[in-house]
Amino acid sequence: MEYQSFLQSAAHVIPNARQLAWYEMQFYAFVHFTVNTYTDLEWGLGNEDETIFNPYDLDCDEWVAAVKSAGMKGIILTAKHHDGFCLWQTETTAHSVKKSPWKNGRGDVVRECAEACRRGGIKFGVYLSPWDRNASVYGTDAYNDFYCAQLTELLTNYGDIFMVWFDGACGEGPNGKKQVYDFPRYIETVRRLQPGAFMFSDYGPDVRWCGNEAGTSRRAEWAVIPHEMCYRAEKQGSDGPMAGDLSFMYNSDECCGDTSIIQYAHGFAFCGAEIDMSIRPGWFYHKNEQPHSVERLMKTYLNSCGNNTSFNLNIPPMPSGRFDSADIARLREFGEALNDAFGAHKQIPYTMEELPVAGTTQRRIRLSFSEPVSLAYIELAENIAAGQRVELFRILKNGRADTAWNRYCTDIIYNGYTVGNRKICPVGNVTTDAVEIQILSARDTVELKPIIVYKK
Repeated sequence: MEYQSFLQSAAHVIPNARQLAWYEMQFYAFVHFTVNTYTDLEWGLGNEDETIFNPYDLDCDEWVAAVKSAGMKGIILTAKHHDGFCLWQTETTAHSVKKSPWKNGRGDVVRECAEACRRGGIKFGVYLSPWDRNASVYGTDAYNDFYCAQLTELLTNYGDIFMVWFDGACGEGPNGKKQVYDFPRYIETVRRLQPGAFMFSDYGPDVRWCGNEAGTSRRAEWAVIPHEMCYRAEKQGSDGPMAGDLSFMYNSDECCGDTSIIQYAHGFAFCGAEIDMSIRPGWFYHKNEQPHSVERLMKTYLNSCGNNTSFNLNIPPMPSGRFDSADIARLREFGEALNDAFGAHKQIPYTMEELPVAGTTQRRIRLSFSEPVSLAYIELAENIAAGQRVELFRILKNGRADTAWNRYCTDIIYNGYTVGNRKICPVGNVTTDAVEIQILSARDTVELKPIIVYKK
């Protein structure tokens, strides 16, 4: 395939309706809660006494209010983590809230969280760990039946589910065996029971992992990636980076959709990345930890929602079932910081002029302001429904029509790679009466949504 034809083929891979809805979500919450909250562990062993789980003061409405204060649009609850303890009234195992002293064994954290989300006007999702260190059938074919039965309970008894989150961990069960997960069957179960739900796993199919839990993304975050990454297709015949395993995709220096990677693909898939991080160092609550600073959270927001990915921020409840007051305060402060940076009151009106370029894969757009203004951010967005196309761009201050756009210029205030659904460009405290956005390279004609400029 000719080089330009190859790039145009990648440019026309588009998201499905679920993925477009996921892009609208952008920012949502994780809630990690299980027996680990009471044992002070990150990964449970699977042999915990169920009676230790006792969220005597559980308040899911408080959870919802706290995440909404930061601007998040949903909650994903760890219905089951690796320890196998189930937070709902399951018929699949006794290792569950049925043996908890909380509400005399009749409590259901999944139900309380789902109903609180509905009352609060946000969406509800579930995390169901495939790894189960308690289930006696783990490591056998029967476990896939067991797991699908749990999925079925969660997807039929708790209303609409916006996201099903699959962990990629695969360790040993109580019999010392590892499990071969039947992901095609898991995916079919979700599609059949909750057709509108997004699915996250390391490799998709709807949303994939960014490769770390540090809140960082790649310099160029592509949503169009090799088909093999998304579906673990056979890779025989590949003579490039796609040969062998796919561990290279977890290297934050590798840009999964770069031409150097996708040229070896057997096909293309649209599968955007999620940034997941906890508000504290640990995923479960540890009383000796403190929440990250607003500055750290803001940096992660720019690396995620501002870099063509989503942000899944974990808030771990205390043993009482409440959020720590320090976490609640930090979420409120973060929400205020986001509004102060990106609220409508910070947007600057402008007049726009399209400047001439040679070819259809480049653009020059000059934005002029009525008077010199101090800039903080410039937000770009492609019409992602038509595909992701921008490979390289830059922003210049002043935006003079006589500036030679194809050579180095001292007025450059931002250099960027991909744009995608949303690219927030921190341009520093620059005062100017005009800027010029230059799309230097793209895979096909570039369709941009209205540009937003934010003042300092």
